[in-house]
Amino acid sequence: MPANFCPMLDLFVRIEEAAAFIRKRWSCAPRVGIILGTGLGGLAQQIEVEARLAYDEIPHFLDSTATSHAGHLVCGKLQGVSVVAMQGRFHAYEGYPLKLATLPVRVMKALGATLLIASNACGGLNPHYAAGDIMVMDDHINLMGLNPLIGINDDRLGPRFPDMCEPYDLKLVEKALEIARRENFVCHRGVYAAVTGPNLETRAEYRFLRWIGSDVVGMSTVPEVIVAAHCGMRCMGISIITDLCLADALKPANIEEIVATANGAEWKLRAIVLGILEQEAAAQPPGTA
Repeated sequence: MPANFCPMLDLFVRIEEAAAFIRKRWSCAPRVGIILGTGLGGLAQQIEVEARLAYDEIPHFLDSTATSHAGHLVCGKLQGVSVVAMQGRFHAYEGYPLKLATLPVRVMKALGATLLIASNACGGLNPHYAAGDIMVMDDHINLMGLNPLIGINDDRLGPRFPDMCEPYDLKLVEKALEIARRENFVCHRGVYAAVTGPNLETRAEYRFLRWIGSDVVGMSTVPEVIVAAHCGMRCMGISIITDLCLADALKPANIEEIVATANGAEWKLRAIVLGILEQEAAAQPPGTA
């Protein structure tokens, strides 16, 4: 049996062990969990850091091998709200089972987080989008052929059949669009298609993805949102469009350019996240963080 094999009923113990380890280093309970994807780890620099843990320190966390993913869990305050942020995530294309790749989301929930903000870099399928634009996810299509909930369900973690009629909090979607208008940058709302990767798609695949209603395509976020929905967290997904995937005007992808575009647009993502956290801070009871 592979060393990283994890039946659903083993997850609860792994979650508790990881959360207990983090609590030894950080005594606060986060209200918000944040996942920072490719080229987007700089937001963590604005956190008033109270604890920083390398993934290889935390029991049952995996190694982040993706380009530009730092592999740290950053705990502290952002806009006066207690947050726990992942500088880098885990992907199916790294060879990890989705139960383990999404375990940090369950750990965030166990620590106290009720809102998950997940960011990503993605390719644009909608011809009205441009590289460097932001898209707030209001729905998704899971084409990974994988699901982190497959297996015997542990009712301590969530229901057997979690509802997905509104996986992304639509009030937060509207707030994000409002922030973008105020800060004067382009922000779309649309549908994210998740594929396994790691290869980029063919022209025919891009045509298919657009035909079925996808505005962007990427290799992350959806498994984490499925898990967040399973354990009762609100979710927000924010995409930076790093390249255009238009089937009839396709050119070879340049990973360095993709990361550079994500870095260059990070200030827009930061504006949205800080604005959302400002709203969360205003809504929290006095004397809490």
